[in-house]
Amino acid sequence: MSRAREFDEERVLDAAMEAFWERGYAATSAQALVDSTGLGRSSLYNAFTSKHRLYQLALRRYLERNTEADIALLDEPGPVKEHIRELMLGVIDAELGDPGRRGCLAVNAAIELAGKDEAVTVLVRRTFARVEEALTAALERGQRAGEITGERSAATLARFVLNAVYGLRVLGKAATDRERLVEVVDATVDAL
Repeated sequence: MSRAREFDEERVLDAAMEAFWERGYAATSAQALVDSTGLGRSSLYNAFTSKHRLYQLALRRYLERNTEADIALLDEPGPVKEHIRELMLGVIDAELGDPGRRGCLAVNAAIELAGKDEAVTVLVRRTFARVEEALTAALERGQRAGEITGERSAATLARFVLNAVYGLRVLGKAATDRERLVEVVDATVDAL
């Protein structure tokens, strides 16, 4: 008979997520995971089987939390351009407000592992696709309302916005001038 887990799995996943977010996958040692989660090495491996599996679960947790918030914002009634602007300004504020300049765990995962690690590639690809679908739906609403240009398809515009959002994530890791990043937001929204 197996023993019941004697730890809060959500707390452990949050701690592991923070460790991976701070260091990246490759640079996060087993000892760093032990230190951050408070679990012994054997407990970690018994519960999660491997560092890779723990990374996948932590990444999935991050993606669900952050993606759902972005999608909820895009689904709200009201002017689509305002929602897209709010989404992009939120990215800037998150990046510049993080003293560790960790960036976005999803973008970091894409840069570090996508294309090299099939499981991570699938997770990141799915997440990017979900955000693109939400953007497409919002932009279609905006096109029907006459707020968004009809010169390009909503799907093309969604990929354009998505590219700008993830570009802000990367730029935000090193940027010091908020106004320069806001110029990207303004140019993107104006192009819609």
